[in-house]
Amino acid sequence: MSLSERIDEAIRNHESWVLRRQKGIPNNLRLFVLACMDERLPVEEILGLQPGDAHIFRNAGGLVTDDVIRSAALTLNFFGTKEIIVINHTECGMMTANGREIVEGLRAKLNVDVERVPLDPSLPELVLTEPGAFEKWFRTFDNVDEATVAQVEFLRRHPLIPKDTIINGYVYEVETNRLRRPHQLLSRRVNTRDELQGRQ
Repeated sequence: MSLSERIDEAIRNHESWVLRRQKGIPNNLRLFVLACMDERLPVEEILGLQPGDAHIFRNAGGLVTDDVIRSAALTLNFFGTKEIIVINHTECGMMTANGREIVEGLRAKLNVDVERVPLDPSLPELVLTEPGAFEKWFRTFDNVDEATVAQVEFLRRHPLIPKDTIINGYVYEVETNRLRRPHQLLSRRVNTRDELQGRQ
C-alpha cells in the first residue's frame, strides 16, 4: 500500500469514528456495560476493552436505575448493541449504609428537605411522593452476589430491553483483581488439609 493510500485509509477511518452515529456504526463489540463508579473497578482492563468497543455506564453500586434503562434502551434499540454485562464488586460502598442513614446524613450536611429535591433538574415533575421512597431511591444492598443477580433480572424483565439481548452479570473481587459469576466463590471449593482428612 502506498503512503497516499495509507493516508486516505486513515482519513476514512477517522471519518467513520467521528460520524459513527450518523453512519449507523455500532460500538465495536455491540456491548453495553453497567458497572459501579468505584475507582477500584478497572472496567476496560478487566474486560479487555479498547476505545470504541462498548458503551460504558457507571453509577453508585452498578445498579439498574431509570437512567440506565434510558441509556440501554437507546443503545439496544437504535445503536446496534446486542449484549449487556453488569459488573458489581466486593467491598462496595453501597453496602456500608442503608437508605435511611444516607437521607439523615444528607439532611444534616445540607440542611434541606432532601425528600422534596427534584431528582432531575430538567424534569421537575419527576418526584417521589410515597413516604420513604427517597431513601429507597438510593438502592443500598447487603449482598453483592444477590445484587448482581437482581440487576440482570431487572434488565431481562424490562419492556424497553429487547428479549433477545444477551445479559450476564459478574462480581469483580477487588481483593483478587478477578471476575467471577455470582455465588461462585472458588475459595469455598478449594480443598484444605482439614477437609481432605475429613474425607478419609
